[in-house]
Amino acid sequence: MDKIKLAITGVLGALTAFWGWFGWLLVAWVVLMTADIFTGMAAAAKNGEWASKAARDGLWHKAACIAAVAVSGILDLVVGQILATVPDLLPFTYTTLLCPLVLVWYVLTEAGSILENAQKMGGRIPPWLQWAVNAMRNQVDAAAPEKDPSDK
Repeated sequence: MDKIKLAITGVLGALTAFWGWFGWLLVAWVVLMTADIFTGMAAAAKNGEWASKAARDGLWHKAACIAAVAVSGILDLVVGQILATVPDLLPFTYTTLLCPLVLVWYVLTEAGSILENAQKMGGRIPPWLQWAVNAMRNQVDAAAPEKDPSDK
């Protein structure tokens, strides 16, 4: 599933940079991130799993994502400035590439998380979409390190 997500990220990120859709991509990510926060809280409340530590961890995760997007944006500025000093190196004007790639990755991640939250709240999602979400979740769970039983 990660290979599929990586391929989609690469294609959509490159097209976004090429067509100048960066602003819309940023707006989509912010909207999806906000929706994920609220659907996550709603799913936890519905299932009696609300915990301030889990909410706090989720918000820290969102802050880390924001930091990653900010760093990729800064790197895009640096790369753009470096390429601007070398005339005719590229057949096009470099504006952004790294940040759209990071944003597409996070948009796909947020969309999957919202679907998981909808499922936890009892919503029905199409079987093919449910398969994709379950496959992504199982892959992440398999890669996660074992939890320490004393960790609360």
